[in-house]
Order: sequence, then C-alpha cells, then structure tokens
Amino acid sequence: MQIKEILQTAEIGKEITVKGWVRTKRVSSNVVFININDGSVIHNIQAVAETGIIDEETLKLVTTGSCVAITGTLIESQGQGQKVELQVKSVFVYGTADPEKYPLQPKKHSLEFLREIAHLRPRTNTFSAILRVRHSLAFAINKYFNDNGFFYLHTPIITGSDAEGAGEMFRVSTLDPIKPPLNEDGSVNYKEDFFGKETNLTVSGQLEGELGAMALSKIYTFGPTFRAENSNTTRHLAEFWMIEPEVAFFELEDNMNLAEDFTKYVINYALTNCYDDLVFLENRLKEEEKNKKKEEQSELSLIEKLRFVVDNDYVRLTYTEAIKILLNSKRHKEGKFQYPVEWGIDLQSEHERYLVEKHFKKPVILTNYPKDIKAFYMKQDEDGKTVRAMDVLFPGIGEIIGGSQREDDYEKLLQRTKEVGIHEDTIWWYLETRKYGSAPHSGFGLGFERMVLFVTGMTNIRDVIPFPRTPKSAEF
Repeated sequence: MQIKEILQTAEIGKEITVKGWVRTKRVSSNVVFININDGSVIHNIQAVAETGIIDEETLKLVTTGSCVAITGTLIESQGQGQKVELQVKSVFVYGTADPEKYPLQPKKHSLEFLREIAHLRPRTNTFSAILRVRHSLAFAINKYFNDNGFFYLHTPIITGSDAEGAGEMFRVSTLDPIKPPLNEDGSVNYKEDFFGKETNLTVSGQLEGELGAMALSKIYTFGPTFRAENSNTTRHLAEFWMIEPEVAFFELEDNMNLAEDFTKYVINYALTNCYDDLVFLENRLKEEEKNKKKEEQSELSLIEKLRFVVDNDYVRLTYTEAIKILLNSKRHKEGKFQYPVEWGIDLQSEHERYLVEKHFKKPVILTNYPKDIKAFYMKQDEDGKTVRAMDVLFPGIGEIIGGSQREDDYEKLLQRTKEVGIHEDTIWWYLETRKYGSAPHSGFGLGFERMVLFVTGMTNIRDVIPFPRTPKSAEF
C-alpha cells in the first residue's frame, strides 16, 4: 500500500508493508524511529521498533536516503504529529545510501544547491510537493478541455516555420556541422539535409492548431516548446510546455471568457486536490519571506492568492486605458518605474503587476495592443493601429496568458507577413486556410511552467520543471 492510501483508509491493527525512502532515523531509549516517504503524499509515516526487533547489521544500513520495505502492524501513534504509525516486525533494505556521501541529509538545503542535484531533489519535501501539484495541474488541463468538447491535437515538434517571427529557434539538422554542403554563394545547402529544408524545434503549436480548429472547431495542444533565447532569468526556460486552445467562430470576447473560466478551473482543481501540498508550500513561502523587507512581502498568503484569482471576476480593459492609468499613477509621477511608460511600449512585468496588485487588486485582461508589438497573425482592428490581442495578468507574476483573435482575412494576413519579413513560401499552407472556408477564430497560449510557478508560490521557473534547460545548462 502507498503511504497516502494507508493514511486515508488503512485499519488499525492491520498488518501492512510500507515501501519507500528513509527521511530520518533516530534511536531513543532503545527504541528506533524511522520516518519513510514514498512520494505519494507530503506526509511521512513513522515506523517504530525496539532495537532488538531489527538486527544490528540491517539497522546500520537504514540511513537517510536508503530504500526500504518495512512490514508491521498499524497502530495509533503514541507521539504527536501523526495519527498512526507502524509497529515494526521486519525490515528489508532494497538499496543503501552512504551517509558520508548522500547529499540530501536532514537539514535545510538552498534551492541553488538542489538545482545542481536535480536527479535527487524530487526526494525533498519541497520538490515532491511541486511535482505532485504539477501533475494535478496537467491532469486538470486535459480534463477541462475534454469535458468542454475540445480535441487534443498533437502538433509537430520539428517544424519549418517560426510562429512568433522572432527567429530565436534551435536548428534541427543532420548535416556535418564542420563541413556542411554549400551552395555556390557559400550558404548552407539544406536541400541535402534530412528534411530537404531548414528546420527547427517548435516555438509554438499555434499555427498547426489553427488548422485543426478549421476542421474540428475546438482543439487544444499541450506539448513541449523551445526558445533559443539567451535569457538567464527566473522567468525563462529554453524548453517548456505550452497549452494552446484554438476555437473556430470565437471572437475576442469569447476568447477572454474561455481564458478566465479555464484558469479558474485549473487553479480550483489544485486547491481541491493538492491542499496538503499547498499548505506545506505556503508555510515554506512564509519562512522565506521573513528575511525580506516588509514592503517586499506578499500581502496575501499562497492559498489566499489562489482563492483571490478563483473568487474574483477578471477586470477587462484596453491597452490604451492601461497606459493612461500607468501615466497617472503616483509611481510613474515619482519616477519609481524602472522602465518608461508611453503608448506603444511592450509592457514590462512591473507595469503589469502594478495594474493587478496595486490599482485593481484583481486579475486583469488587457486587450487591443499596438499592432507593431504583437505577432503577425493577430486580427487587426479598424483603426489600423491595434490588434485584437489579449493578455491575462496575475498577481506576483504579471502576464500568464497571451492570446488573440486571429486574422481571418487573406489579404490582410499576407500583407502583415510581408511587413514583418516572413516569406509566404514558408507558411503557404497557413495562408491557404484563409482562402478555403475562412472563419473567425481565436486562441491563446499558456506557459505551463508559469502556471505551476504561480500555484506553488515558487520564485524561480527552474524549480517547477524536473530538469530545467537554460543557457549553458543541459544536465541530466
């Protein structure tokens, strides 16, 4: 039985076997206390035995990090902190862990140190809790879309297009990197490459997702995406997971409604199904914030922040209205924003967080951004200056979702691709959907790790994915 099941359903007096990894062992007054965890729940189960029950050689092997199977009788706990414990009858050691070398001894370790041992950090309370929450969020995402009539579309990981037009992509090639075949002008001859053309790892499944929506009406993607962006920050990864719904016949208002309902559902699912893990992470965050200045501490606890999102309607306003608010703010007038504020800028996290945390004190959806700072595929407004974009802003994190109504007019889309320098030959198939049965449609992208970051209260995105990929780091 797993420890989660034992703590929930096992009967007092029943003989059971617990298998897991030793967190701590101590001997007091000829009694051995062994705390075991199997990863199924944040809580350990304590096994108790008189020293004579476990032979001396076996007891020496039971150290922090060792893997054991302990058989015994479940009894009411004699001590504080747990309702039940295991009265030991026998111990079997699957694998030992040398206490002189095992890096996860029962003491506080820094997150920086734990990133260096990502192969072992899931055994800590913090990272086992994060991974369980991550699982629940992933399950909730698939459940939400399935229950609402969406089809899960698997979009390609290797692609010849750049959905964002940013050019920060990882190239995929089988050509000799030292002496690749060349054209007469000295450029690389990709016709001799595996795919016969230049290809890269996908930055988004959106373009292919739109193709699916033009046939199945409601689709979503949930897969890995890659950005060769040399950003060593707490908010960027080179490999991360994206959720991208696309819906035919949805306009901007429908898209906003979907984003709000979806995010509330997913967060509420975590609150309902991961409460013990969230309480642990909340207490961890409180301890961490004790070292911060009062003005830098969060006004809400982790669980209060999650309920704040679930229980409040999201404020909706245009980018232009948001700029006016920022320009009239005391913070701007006193020169306290690090980045300047004017119409046409790409809002920085400090601007987004001001709107959410200080001005409205609610989640915010911003719409109708300047055309020049948004992607080529967004539907243009009648004014010719803005597009029907929408960004969802959350407390503590800023933008968590970016989306738009897509341009469904062939001529306008073609013109926009030329403006941003995308050659129509590379996305002819995407343009062609606007020729044959074009329809209004909308969608958005949610970086999964951003959502996990928000729900767990962690502050570095490298701590919410099992094996982070960042500049100069591809370990494990």
